[in-house]
Amino acid sequence: MLKIECYCGTPGRTHRNMPDSLPSQFLPDSPRCSLIKPSQRSRRGQEMARTILALFIVGVAVYTIQGFLPALAWGSVFAIATWPLYTRACNKWPHAASGTLLPLLFTAAMALLFVIPLTLVTLEAVGEAQSALEWLSHAREYGVPVPDTIHRLPFGSAAISKWWQAHLSDPRDLSGMLGNLDSKGVAVTRAVGSQVAHRATLFCFSILTLFFLYKDGLSVIRQCRVVSCRAFGKRGESIGRQIVASIHGSVQGLVLVGIGEGLLLGVIYVFAHAPHPALFGVITAVAAMIPFCAMIAVGLVSLLILVQGSSVAAITTFCIGAVIIFTADHFIRPALIGGSTKLPFLWVLLGILGGAETWGLIGLFIGPAVMAALNLLWCRWAYGNNPKAS
Repeated sequence: MLKIECYCGTPGRTHRNMPDSLPSQFLPDSPRCSLIKPSQRSRRGQEMARTILALFIVGVAVYTIQGFLPALAWGSVFAIATWPLYTRACNKWPHAASGTLLPLLFTAAMALLFVIPLTLVTLEAVGEAQSALEWLSHAREYGVPVPDTIHRLPFGSAAISKWWQAHLSDPRDLSGMLGNLDSKGVAVTRAVGSQVAHRATLFCFSILTLFFLYKDGLSVIRQCRVVSCRAFGKRGESIGRQIVASIHGSVQGLVLVGIGEGLLLGVIYVFAHAPHPALFGVITAVAAMIPFCAMIAVGLVSLLILVQGSSVAAITTFCIGAVIIFTADHFIRPALIGGSTKLPFLWVLLGILGGAETWGLIGLFIGPAVMAALNLLWCRWAYGNNPKAS
């Protein structure tokens, strides 16, 4: 007669005549979880274990790719910003969209939008660097005489001329000053070179991310909707739509308005006979993407025009630039960024400046998106599902 182990009474105590274990012929070949019916407590433990395991895997994955997270973020911003245009192209050319041709063309076009201006700026900078090296070699030998513009200044010309003659007109004093700059310039050049290589690598991965988002964008959108619905319920998709609308508004209000400011001010630079108007127009456009930063570029160009001796043109350039920047930053940008998401101007400004300070350039788009999602949650909590109350 088979003796089977039976637990009774206090756990851990068995019947004296019972064997310690079952014979091997009565044991299953392999344990199966489906044959075990978990209790309510074990189910809670399994759910907690799965949650901890999932968080651990996500944390390890994020830590592994942390150096490339900015590239993924930039690729996502580019994809969201250009997705309406890409969708129209897909509807117009469905055969090209079914393969890799249309995603490749759109990715190449986006890459050229950045590569061409950067190439022009680089070529201009190389030419200016050669001129600067020639000027430095001449200054080492003969010094730098006081410019005639200094003598035409309405005030302070005597003090500036005296300081100039004491420090810059004598080649010996200037050689010591330039020697200190040379030692620091080597370190600065190395740091700039490493940063340029790092940024170029991130840009390549951003373009690669953009290509795959174009290619598999519909699948990614479908999966994001399913995940948001399971994780946050029906309101998850509304929050996602708010973030996407905020990124669209940020692109229009920051990038397009910045390019428009750069074009207008570039034309003004041409009429004011500013040095290198095309280069400073590009610099102004880049600076104008951050609110109130375009005034730095306009002030620099106005100062260069003043040094050339054209005081009226310098004052006119500064005043017109101030009017354009004030109009764009206080009327056009808030309407474009906050209009699509009904975001107040203060939240828009805090999102842009706070995002730029915290996250860098990518924060110009992440900041307003976060503030738009926060504003939506606040309105839902404050007014419920009644949109008229807000």
